[in-house]
Amino acid sequence: MWQKASGKVLFDLVCSHMNLIEGDYFGLEFQNHQKMMVWLDHIKPIIKQLRRPKHTILRFAVKFFPPDHAQLLEELTRYLFALQIKQDLSCGRLTCNDSSAALMVSHIIQSEIGDFEESQCRSHLLNNNYIPDQMPLIDKIMEFHSKNIGHTPAESDFQLLEVARCLEMYGIRLHPAKDREGTVLSLAVAHTGVLVFQGHTKINAFNWSKVRKLSFKRKRFLIKLRPDLNSSYQDTLEFLMASRDCCKVFWKICVEYHAFFRLFEEPKPKPKPVLFTRGSSFRFSGRTQKQVIDYVRESDFKKIPFERKHSRVQHNSRLSPLPSPRHQEVPREVSSCVSCIDSRSSGQCLCNWTKKPANSLKRISFSACLFLSEGCSRSQRRLPSSATLERVSVGECRRPIRITDNKGVVSNSPHLSASSGHSHGMVNGQKSLELCSHSPNGRQPSPLTSPLLNDAGSVRTDDEDEVRRKRFPTDRAYFIAKELLTTERTYLKDLEVITSFQSAVGHDEATPDSLKNAILSTFEPLHKFHTGFLREVEQRLALWEGRSNAHIKGDYQRIGDVMLKNLQGLKPLTVNLHKQSEILLELEKACRASHKLEGLCRDFELQKVCYIPLNVFILRPLHRLIHYKQILERLCKHYLATHVDFRDCRAALADVSEVVEQLQGNLIKMENFQKLLELKKDLIGVDNLVVPGREFIRLGCLSKLSGKGLQQRMFFLFSDVILYTSRGMTATNQFKVHGQLPLHGMTIRVSEDEWGVPHAFTLVGQHQSVVVAASSLTEMEKWMEDLKMAIEMAKTSNGPSYDLLTSNETDSNKCPEDSLVEAESEDDMTPSHTSLEKPALHRGNTMVHVCWHRNTSVSMVDFSIAVENQLSGNLLRKFKNSNGWQKLWVVFTNFSLFFYKSHQDDYPLASLPLLGYSVTIPSESENIHKDYVFKLHFKSHIYYFRTESEYSFERYGSGISPSCPSGLFDFLFYTYLGHLYMCPCTFGAF
Repeated sequence: MWQKASGKVLFDLVCSHMNLIEGDYFGLEFQNHQKMMVWLDHIKPIIKQLRRPKHTILRFAVKFFPPDHAQLLEELTRYLFALQIKQDLSCGRLTCNDSSAALMVSHIIQSEIGDFEESQCRSHLLNNNYIPDQMPLIDKIMEFHSKNIGHTPAESDFQLLEVARCLEMYGIRLHPAKDREGTVLSLAVAHTGVLVFQGHTKINAFNWSKVRKLSFKRKRFLIKLRPDLNSSYQDTLEFLMASRDCCKVFWKICVEYHAFFRLFEEPKPKPKPVLFTRGSSFRFSGRTQKQVIDYVRESDFKKIPFERKHSRVQHNSRLSPLPSPRHQEVPREVSSCVSCIDSRSSGQCLCNWTKKPANSLKRISFSACLFLSEGCSRSQRRLPSSATLERVSVGECRRPIRITDNKGVVSNSPHLSASSGHSHGMVNGQKSLELCSHSPNGRQPSPLTSPLLNDAGSVRTDDEDEVRRKRFPTDRAYFIAKELLTTERTYLKDLEVITSFQSAVGHDEATPDSLKNAILSTFEPLHKFHTGFLREVEQRLALWEGRSNAHIKGDYQRIGDVMLKNLQGLKPLTVNLHKQSEILLELEKACRASHKLEGLCRDFELQKVCYIPLNVFILRPLHRLIHYKQILERLCKHYLATHVDFRDCRAALADVSEVVEQLQGNLIKMENFQKLLELKKDLIGVDNLVVPGREFIRLGCLSKLSGKGLQQRMFFLFSDVILYTSRGMTATNQFKVHGQLPLHGMTIRVSEDEWGVPHAFTLVGQHQSVVVAASSLTEMEKWMEDLKMAIEMAKTSNGPSYDLLTSNETDSNKCPEDSLVEAESEDDMTPSHTSLEKPALHRGNTMVHVCWHRNTSVSMVDFSIAVENQLSGNLLRKFKNSNGWQKLWVVFTNFSLFFYKSHQDDYPLASLPLLGYSVTIPSESENIHKDYVFKLHFKSHIYYFRTESEYSFERYGSGISPSCPSGLFDFLFYTYLGHLYMCPCTFGAF
């Protein structure tokens, strides 16, 4: 019976009507009998929440605002968020400075009227108000609009959300309150926790990790905090609100925000008490954000397109591959919508259709809508000609919502069965109502492909793969050239990081002029040159693939001439490549002289765009030359001497080899210097780590035997000394140095039988001995081999003999066991939990931390090999328990895979450090019936990755396997390729 239908039934029908998959971010709000705006409870029956349903307007609005709109995987979801931002701007709820407001309005009108035309833009702004007091900002809005030329509506929505999410009032709904002193304040809730505002200024924030309990007692809203010795706050904070109902409304939204953003799954209901009830039984109902993201990424559903009707902007060809003829056949009044305006506002309601162009259409008085001041031009959606919708008011919910076709056939079920010829779509986790399932000409509409997602988050089908496989070349040389293209895109992005760094610190007086000029004069010409080089490579690959001119044949199926021309053009810039070492030294010197500059560099390194250490970006131009050399070597090896491209490739190889040979010695020194600088940031208690003559050899985890047993320690091996450390209890998660052992005069002996510990060996120094154990026999052999080499180096060299440790940390003359008792404790072994609750001041994902958590080691030789095996490109990823393959842009560098939606993104969405992972080929029992798939496995974490060709599979196999301690991979890899040759089968390309 509809009288007993819960709020979730109604909400799901609304999402179904809009074909909305990520509906969990939204809700239905209405004004209750106390004139307060509240959200429709999904658990309670509708009839118990709406006192006067005939006169109640439910507004479909954004309820949960995520911190990053990139987490919204559907374009329709981002479109609805953009509508919400537009409404918040219009009503003055989203306050910001004039520049931000003008910028956001420019993106809105770009989406509505298209590219900038001065007269059209000015006329549109005079006739439409997007922000309060818009008139003084019209010129600034037009200036910003002129810079948005070429942006599609989807891209404009994306940019609008990008600006909005950085504002302090983004997604904020203020609830009036007072503190104990009677000061007028406002409370709000966000994904991070509970916020306190005074006016529109945030004056305090209580992170979820600091909050122990939220409750209310009559008019008092209570926040109980976790004990914190460093905080001046009381354990319980009290705020006075207007009434008990105000407290309860705010408490409910806090509970929902906490559950949605912090929990992995929906909380289970508490068992009902037998006799007495205490407190509220309210709980969050619905999927959490993690469940929504996982569902959208892993579900094998077809994306259902939606239409935007603009005054000037029509469907972009990238958004709608199939045309939509007979566009005007559906009357405007028949179109359904996602937004309307309350009758009290200046606009008209788009949901309450007052005209009846079709006989089968009846008036809809149920208004579940997004409360936005926007006309029909943008938000209308089309109903198919084969079905019309009949809805009834909430007050008349005596029968289900009905779909009536032109033949008068009615379905009374809330979840309709499929009609013949209609396709199913998954909407918010349920079968969609059969709307928009056919285009007017009877053709099946193609799935919406967002230019921003670039297929990320969607599921590719074998049919799509087969079409693409037939369309693109399969020659090995083509895939080698494609590797050049993909890695060049990543390299150009890396150069942009340095130019961004120069802009960030260049205007600060703490930065020396010599450093500013060196960075600008070195990287600006390189960036300009490689921008042109990338453009030429993209054009050549387009011709090679036949995307530009299908009739062009083999004259453009080569890359050697492009590389030869540009490498010869790069020769005049060789002097810039010699300056990399000077910049690295100058930057280190300037940071030592100025704490302010050091802080600026540290803050920049914590930004998302700086996904690897900053110093590594500075050395990228030197690394890139090695990549050019390797690519040309592969081409020369592949081509016959008679091939048209062989001569150019060989000449280009000779040119780049000459430059690499000149820079090789300098590169080795700079990589060692960079590694010492990086390790210095990870260590506490070191004075002079970076000194001339010291070389880094290996770092990693070993278990150190002491009076307390085996304890995990991080060891750092250099050419003259070995340090042992533990992870400190600091917010920075740095490693505290406990001791040092000079290598001069050191000996090593295997001690497994002596101590009864597997893989144990003893480091016997001149003043003390240390017993350590490796995690495996392979690890023990690596350490012993490097230690023996380092000891031999110490014998023959007159290296540095500095005291590394500060005088107040550890006394090297102490008895080792006494040092252990004083310096080492169980507290040092405990991971820092406070670092998760406070803003980190240091990168916690460095290679040292990865080795610590994975209990493994890495050497300088490994780092050098990793530099040579950097890769970029598209991969298809599949999780262990998912069915579909997700296309991602992947960058492999620094022993990690970095995942992007597309190569155009500025920073990665996630990363996967590969140290400790094993790389193998999926077995038959895993049912991975695809070619060129490799498997990454660490404990319970399993990932499958699928490449587009044999060459790509070979490159990722040889590139990743040095990062993963699995000698089995090479055997399986070549066995797998042999199986492909013996049993040829079709494979899906990208």
